Amino acid sequence: MWAKRRVLTIILSTLGVASLAQPTAAHVGGLSGTTTSASVPTWLTILTGGVIVGASFMFTSLMTDHTAIRAINEWRIVVPTPNAVRTAIRYAVQGTSIGVLLVILVTGFTGPQTPTSNFAILVVWAGWWAGYTMTVYLFGNTWPLFNPWRAIAELLPSSRHRTYPEWLGAWPSVAALLALVWLEVINPVAQDSQLLALLIIGYSVFTLGGAWLYGTETWFGNVDPISRVFRCYGLLAPFQRTESGFEFKLPSAALAERQVSERVDETAFIIALLWVTTYDGFVSTPLWTDVARPIVGVGIPPLLLYSLTIIAGFGFFYIYRFAAHQVRQTGRTYVTPEFIEGWFAPSLLPIAAGYHIAHFLGYFLTLTPALLTILSQPFSPPVNVQVLVLPGWFPILQLLFVLLGHLVAVWVAHALAFELFPGKLKPIRSQYPFIIVMIFYTMTSMWVVTQPFTPPPYV
Repeated sequence: MWAKRRVLTIILSTLGVASLAQPTAAHVGGLSGTTTSASVPTWLTILTGGVIVGASFMFTSLMTDHTAIRAINEWRIVVPTPNAVRTAIRYAVQGTSIGVLLVILVTGFTGPQTPTSNFAILVVWAGWWAGYTMTVYLFGNTWPLFNPWRAIAELLPSSRHRTYPEWLGAWPSVAALLALVWLEVINPVAQDSQLLALLIIGYSVFTLGGAWLYGTETWFGNVDPISRVFRCYGLLAPFQRTESGFEFKLPSAALAERQVSERVDETAFIIALLWVTTYDGFVSTPLWTDVARPIVGVGIPPLLLYSLTIIAGFGFFYIYRFAAHQVRQTGRTYVTPEFIEGWFAPSLLPIAAGYHIAHFLGYFLTLTPALLTILSQPFSPPVNVQVLVLPGWFPILQLLFVLLGHLVAVWVAHALAFELFPGKLKPIRSQYPFIIVMIFYTMTSMWVVTQPFTPPPYV
């Protein structure tokens, strides 16, 4: 009972810290302040994105050979790795990750308050959430190896683990992911290193307490949102870990091989991941400023406005579920809608990844010189550090990443359709509802990326 009370205390304390802070533009997307709009007219950019996604569906529809599609996705090169090497790497990396976590906490409380000179802020946001996440797209889910909380949890004394309620499934990770992004947006954790350190301590106690109660595998497999995020993103990588080592395959091929059961909670997490990447960018657009200003002006608390917005945006989950029900009609199948939802949900992950790269690549590149400088001297950083000035054509590259993510999603959905439905026409017809949703989301994402960074009116 004391453990439940302690976990509840940590949750309430974290929310208490959040309630004391006013929403601010100082979240991750706005730290570098380098986001600029593309020189191409916005309407043309949006329209072009929708047309290209629609055209890509028409192109992929020409490939109707089940065997050829399966052969493309199953192509791989296996690279065995000795167990002794993997064990040595594991211990070395885990020890290093725990040490980095401790340095983050120390510099968070004692380091300079200038964001670009603080080790904790640069490592967490530029080095980890921006830079490391992008490596997961290439090298797969390495987070179980780098996760310092998992390494610490494995060192804790064993306990009689409680049984995790099956009915909860992945829903705690869905709620936790929305809550973490909400906290990141409403609090200046990208500029206030002490607040960031407090948030990390709260997350650490909550995570380690949960892992001790329910077991490491259960907690990091079901509840921990960060572990689930990297597990999802890792499916896009050409490098995948196997029992004997690694295998190299085409990017996102693992998504087309994934077998999904009727788990609504698993689908909900993918939708939440897709939404929070968009939400973080949307709240920094001029449209959000224009909408939020009069709402806050009539007395609506900014905290409530941000909360309602992130909850309302998650309503895209029901749009996706509606599309899955329509797939059952267009595909003329007796497969349940719940199974269709889970089966096609992985095809949304390339969209989330493409938008993440578009949103954070410029941020990461801008702060890379500062990050390298601070890594070499975390406890005595220079007062002034250099940042990289991106070229004027960089926003075009951001748009291309968004578009690429949607194009890969079209292919994955196509491969999944031909894996699920027989014949040639059924798989193509089944994709109509999802293609409409993808075109809409493509145009929305392209619009968000073209918008200049605009702080809200109540900083």
